[in-house]
Order: sequence, then structure tokens, then C-alpha cells
Amino acid sequence: MHIVIMGCGRVGSTLAHTLVDLGHSVAVIDQDPEAFRRLRTAVAKHTVRGAGHDREVLLNAGIDRAAAFAAVSNGDNSNIIAARVAREAFGVRNVVARIYDPRRAEVYQRLGIPTVATVRWTADAILRRVVPGDDRLGAAPEWQDASGSLTMNELTPPERWTGRSLAELEDDFRLRVVYLVRQGRIALARSEETIAEGDVLHVVGRSRDMADLTQRLAGRHEDETGRG
Repeated sequence: MHIVIMGCGRVGSTLAHTLVDLGHSVAVIDQDPEAFRRLRTAVAKHTVRGAGHDREVLLNAGIDRAAAFAAVSNGDNSNIIAARVAREAFGVRNVVARIYDPRRAEVYQRLGIPTVATVRWTADAILRRVVPGDDRLGAAPEWQDASGSLTMNELTPPERWTGRSLAELEDDFRLRVVYLVRQGRIALARSEETIAEGDVLHVVGRSRDMADLTQRLAGRHEDETGRG
């Protein structure tokens, strides 16, 4: 599979090396020729100097036969423009853009361009590991579909939920538990499973239901069973 990467910084070069190691062909675009020095010789066989939103540059990188395009330069505008050109002009199905401003990321996802908002996702993940179980943090978004209507969240259950079944939790909050992490081990969720202290749940649901869950976790009107 051929993949085009725009941006040869730390993220872009890491992506390129990993994809080549997995057996894929890769072309890397960057405006700074010095950036290509990050690449191993085997990976640097197909590099293109230029702007990633320029059609001629993209064609030189093999965008017309690419199965995926990743825009990971250090410019939000450049990334999203290049991603849209790859998707709309060349019909590349798998497109992702790295976005530094999380407010822009949410807007662009609604336009159908999957994004990774580096600062927001990293900050959320760190917060939930240094203060696990803090209800004020709510549920951490791990993934969101292009329309913004469906999300997958990481959730650390409050102590009062210990002993409740996953089925009960799913019914109460209109979500599905996909998998859980217990004592460092990952397991697919079973509806009859009960929540144990220290569990971390990964749940999928509608965005509005996730927002309701966050409010209920932060509220003070739940009884000890966790019901509203």
C-alpha cells in the first residue's frame, strides 16, 4: 500500500519509518530539504520538496495511487488544506490531519476530515492518569466519527460504581462498553462483568449521551448506586 506523508518532522519521520517497516511504500513531502535528513536511507528513496497542497507536488509523491494521506506538518492551515485536496481532488479514502488548535479540529472533523488534536488528546490522557477517578474530568474522548455524533471515551468509574454490572451501566447511560483495562490487562467487555476497583472502561456512545454522562459524574445528585 502506498502512503503519502506531508511533513518530515518527528511525527512524519516516525510514521514513515514505521510504515516502511510494516512493508508499505511511502513518499514524504516537505518544503525544507534538510528535514529529510531525519529519514533512514531506505525510507528516503521517495522524497518530494514542496508544499503539500500543491497538486503537482502531490502527483510527484504518487497521490494518484495512494491509499492514505497524512498531513503532519507544523501548520494547521497547511495540514487541513492538503488533507482536503487529497480527499476531494484525488479521492484518497484514508486521510488524517494533525491539528494543534483543538477548536479547529472539531470543526474540520465535521467537514469529514479526521484530525488529531495533539495538545488536547495528550493533556486529557495525562490528566486522567495523574488524577484517576476525578469526576470533574468526565469522560476522555479517544475517537470521534467525522460527523461528531459518535464518540469513544475512556472512563474511570467512581468508587460508588464498584460491583455494578456493565449491562446496568450500558442501560443507564445508553452506551456500549467495548473493552476494559483491569490490573494492566486488556479484555473485551462482557455484559455480565461487574466493575472492579481500578477498572478503566472504554465506551462508545452518542456524543449527547456522553455529555450527559459527564454531567452526571460531575453532579452531586446521584445516590450511592450511581443512578440519577
